[in-house]
Parts: sequence; C-alpha cells; structure tokens
Amino acid sequence: MHELAVTQRILEIALRHADGASRITKLNLIVGDLTGILSESVQFYWDIITRETRAEGSTLCVSRVPTRLRCGDCGHEFAPDGRTFDCPNCGGRRVIIMTGREFRLESIEVQ
Repeated sequence: MHELAVTQRILEIALRHADGASRITKLNLIVGDLTGILSESVQFYWDIITRETRAEGSTLCVSRVPTRLRCGDCGHEFAPDGRTFDCPNCGGRRVIIMTGREFRLESIEVQ
C-alpha cells in the first residue's frame, strides 16, 4: 500500500517541475527491483490521483533496474539467484548492493 504515498509524491514533484506548462504528457520513472514497488500499483494510483490535474491522461513509463551485488569477500559482482544473496563464487555472505534500490523520477515531458 506504500505505492499510494509514493505515487502522490511523484505527482507533487512533477507538478512543481512542470510550472508554466499546460499539461504533463509523460513521466519516466527508474525503479529498482529491491524497492518492493509494484509498477502496476503505481499505475493504478496514478490514473486515480491525476484526475483533474495537469497530469491527467499522461503516460507513466517505468524502467526497472535489476539487482546487482558485489561480494565483500572476493569482489565478485553477480545477480542474486532468487533464493539467496550468497556469493556464487566464494559462498561469502557479506554483500554490497550495487543496484536495485533506485527510485527516482528521471524526466517529465510537458506541453
């Protein structure tokens, strides 16, 4: 359910940065797989909360960023296998998250 609050914040940011534009036509989001944010839920809420705003009818494009990890023991970079974050090279459990936590409004298009 945190998607509603996140989506409201996206709208606030977009409206603030679209100052002077008559309409927001497209937003590009970057969302890491580790955020737990469901694109479908964001889209659902977006369609509701943008009614009667300059963003009504705008396209919401979500680019997903896969999870990449680096082993803190051997330095090997890898994608988790879905079951564990253990390093497939050395079995190490000290990992550094390289990608997957991103969440940002990358750009907006306006008229």
